[in-house]
Amino acid sequence: MMKENDSVYIAGHNGMVGSAIVRGLKQRGFKNLICRTSKELDLRNQQAVDLFFAKEKPQFVFLAAAKVGGIVANNTYRASFLYDNLMIASNIIHAAYANQVTKLLFLGSSCIYPKMAPQPLKEEYLLTGPLEHTNEPYAIAKIAGIKLCETYRDQHGANFISVMPTNLYGLNDNYHPENSHVLPALIRRFHEAKENGLPEVVIWGSGNPKREFLYADDLADACIFLMDNYDEKEIINIGCGEDLSIKELAQLVKEVIGYTGNMKFDTSKPDGTPRKLMDVSKINTIGWRYTTPLKDGIKKAYADFLEKRKS
Repeated sequence: MMKENDSVYIAGHNGMVGSAIVRGLKQRGFKNLICRTSKELDLRNQQAVDLFFAKEKPQFVFLAAAKVGGIVANNTYRASFLYDNLMIASNIIHAAYANQVTKLLFLGSSCIYPKMAPQPLKEEYLLTGPLEHTNEPYAIAKIAGIKLCETYRDQHGANFISVMPTNLYGLNDNYHPENSHVLPALIRRFHEAKENGLPEVVIWGSGNPKREFLYADDLADACIFLMDNYDEKEIINIGCGEDLSIKELAQLVKEVIGYTGNMKFDTSKPDGTPRKLMDVSKINTIGWRYTTPLKDGIKKAYADFLEKRKS
């Protein structure tokens, strides 16, 4: 159980997930938070990470740092996604063990599950079939992180846990036109179409794949809850347990933004996995459920997007 004065290192505190965890900890009265930007500490550099841990001696670690992106980015920068994420996970997990960290939480991703795994995705489906090709390097690096947590637990008795979040959105998201995930990309496209009076918005893919979306502050809440209430070797899913089609999602974003034009689907672009829904019965049984409805979350994300456009 974390206490308010414990030193807590949040790796990736400027990202959407890391910043949500920082907000969640501050709201709970935690005062001793350790954060470093990627300029201050290159997590791919083993020596730098070792020196940082030896000096700061954090008691708890949230490993939310990662190189992330949407389908196109994952498929274009395959070596970078594999190398960077392997190094980040390996360096931090080993340094946490070497410096007697009390507990570490590693954030995986729902893309670790096989492409054609049965739905909803149960934790035991990991490594039961081939991965989605487009983001395979990222998934392999995340699976390596999970296995590092498991093996350091087996060999050294380290209390390292791994959590698998579903698709996320929220404050501090990446709204890059090509390298972002589907929800922030839609927010940007509909906003710009509305601003420029465009008659239609083109959406990549058929619009048929189904996805689940969790507000990042809900994920942070779940991570803090699990840091205090979960000590098992097995991975645990975090999601809301409900999904919708990309077409339905686009309609929702369109409504929130107030765009009145048409939607057109570009079927020459890849769809990715046909359906991705997490089985969240395990985390629900322990006592956690999501609280932010999708439309409310999109409104908050859009307000954040507008705020970022001003600055």
